[in-house]
Amino acid sequence: MIASPPFSDFHFSFFMLTTLSRVIKYGLVGFWRNGWLSTATIAIVFLVLVGFGGLIMFNSLANIVLTDIQDKIDISVYFKTEAPEDRMLEVQRSLESLPEVKSVEYISRDKALETFREQHKDDETVSQALEAIDVNPLAASLNIKARELKDYEAIAGYLEKDTFREITDKVSYTQNVGVIDRLKKIKSTVEQGGLLLIVFISLIAALIIFNTIRLAIYSNREELSVMRLVGASNFFIRGPYMVQGVVYGLIGSIMSAVVVTLGVLYSSPYVKIFVPDVNGWAYYLSNLFGFVAMQVIFGVGLGVVSSYIAVRKYLRI
Repeated sequence: MIASPPFSDFHFSFFMLTTLSRVIKYGLVGFWRNGWLSTATIAIVFLVLVGFGGLIMFNSLANIVLTDIQDKIDISVYFKTEAPEDRMLEVQRSLESLPEVKSVEYISRDKALETFREQHKDDETVSQALEAIDVNPLAASLNIKARELKDYEAIAGYLEKDTFREITDKVSYTQNVGVIDRLKKIKSTVEQGGLLLIVFISLIAALIIFNTIRLAIYSNREELSVMRLVGASNFFIRGPYMVQGVVYGLIGSIMSAVVVTLGVLYSSPYVKIFVPDVNGWAYYLSNLFGFVAMQVIFGVGLGVVSSYIAVRKYLRI
């Protein structure tokens, strides 16, 4: 009796590649057979991913705007004109020792006057007025920047000490504090509403993919029975339905990436009108791979998970 040759690693690899190619082929055939149902499923996945991509882009731009505005926020402390400079520098050192303080800039009366002259050098009325009074009307000040927006309240409270009140004239916040608070509220509202919408539509998409796979399993029940009888592996039987889930997510994510890209391109000029310092299109291009990858991962993940649940529930082997 002649012994059969061993099943080498090469033969095993070839067998697995052949099986995988057939699984993919049958998955694509099943996808094509379900025509309108596949189209409807892709459309729902597409809508979910457009909302997902738009929410990510909005959140990214909102964070850029918040950071930009936050960098412009400070507390200005104006000293009385008779306050000695050594006392003012002492206040500066005291503030710099606080963990909430990022930086403190001391602006002397002479520096303040020099800056004021430079800003109004083309205004003859201002120049003539300064020459007429022949005295520096501006006070020395400190410009304080906090590490976080929430730290300004603590810094303002620190400046209310009696030792500081003796030499300070007033402490003022910039008007940007109110702007950034409103922007954060808007951002939070849109994020929460958008997240709820994405979760709701994702559940609908998952349910549709689930039912699409369920119907495909039901329509192929006779073929599946034959495959079981001839000893087909679990992977060979279940694999095509998983492939269909991947295809739904992949096509939907590619379509959504194109639409989101066009949406950013179209809307960027309008965004720049309201926020001149933000170039949405340039930011999107610099992070294009990351944005597209997130949509593809989310879309394919949605398809795979939904298909897996349907296969586990309705395709008992």
